[in-house]
Amino acid sequence: MKKHIHINLSIEPHEVPDLREAVGWERRERREQDYPALLERCQFYAGARDEAQRLIAFGYISGMGLQHGYLEDILVHPDYRYQQLGTHLVHTLLQQAKHHQIEIVTCTFTEEHASFYQKCGLTLSKGGVWRS
Repeated sequence: MKKHIHINLSIEPHEVPDLREAVGWERRERREQDYPALLERCQFYAGARDEAQRLIAFGYISGMGLQHGYLEDILVHPDYRYQQLGTHLVHTLLQQAKHHQIEIVTCTFTEEHASFYQKCGLTLSKGGVWRS
């Protein structure tokens, strides 16, 4: 059954950290208000829930809201992978970017995810990352 992707759905502060943990990422709860702050500061975000109303997919686009945006934190719960939910999530975010006249969207990802993002319509290119 295809899950509906919602833009700027209501999300409780613990839900994204719970999903991050479910996919094997760090919870990112060092500061209690991480996710309320992120949701307020990004351009828009999207997600999906299962029948029990559990957050099972999440992602967002950040940036200045002008020509360029950054696609980030594309998460799909392991129980819902290989059902096109991630693809649907990315396509929904890219359509929302187009609606907001964000003409360029970039995303960083590991090599193992390159084919997924290519299938979603992103063009692979070289880039760099700095971490403190």
